[in-house]
Amino acid sequence: MRGLNKVQIIGYLGRDPEMRYTPNGKPVTAFPVAVTRSWVKPEGERAEKTEWFNVVAWERLAEICSQYLGKNAPVYVEGRLETRSWESEDGQKHYRTEIVANEVIILDKRGAPADELPGELASSDPSTESHQEH
Repeated sequence: MRGLNKVQIIGYLGRDPEMRYTPNGKPVTAFPVAVTRSWVKPEGERAEKTEWFNVVAWERLAEICSQYLGKNAPVYVEGRLETRSWESEDGQKHYRTEIVANEVIILDKRGAPADELPGELASSDPSTESHQEH
């Protein structure tokens, strides 16, 4: 049986994207996305909870995200979950789970795709292999 690792979120950027380059020269952009869900408790009281997701985009998609996204921008992100690990200088093991994006759509305030950007602008080739460079 084939596995499935697919994530879709709609939320708001928590800060401006940060782009850097790997030692091999590949662009990578990282940004946090806040997704808030709300519900009504049995007592009738409204409640909400916000989850934060770390998103990473690679290559051309990284450049596009860096150029067009900014803090508080509403976005749709589609990709896969990937956990990476590293060891700090003091020998402590660290883990970070991220959404590796293969599609990012900038939304307007109503949650619809923003019309001013070309449609193909926001996706990358989903067949690219894992980018484990750090």
